[in-house]
Amino acid sequence: MNKRALLLLGMVFLTLSCAEVVAIDPSVTTVPYGFWSGLLHGIIAPFSFVISLFKEDIAVYAINNTGGWYDFGFLLGVGTFLGGGSKGASRRKKRD
Repeated sequence: MNKRALLLLGMVFLTLSCAEVVAIDPSVTTVPYGFWSGLLHGIIAPFSFVISLFKEDIAVYAINNTGGWYDFGFLLGVGTFLGGGSKGASRRKKRD
């Protein structure tokens, strides 16, 4: 590794070591969110992100979730809202 990469890696570790630890025990008292909640949260994620910049009690991602199925729904929701890659799948027309 060169010196710049090591410096960047060191700065990342220093920044991450200052992150606040949040207790999730109060969040896991209810039934965990599943696929459908993940899908909904993915669809509203851009709005949740903007609101979370101004309000501390709003989160983009639910901590209390079922794992893979929630993640799958969340990614589908975000992909649906952002176009789902349909722009990348379209073919370019040849110019004469």
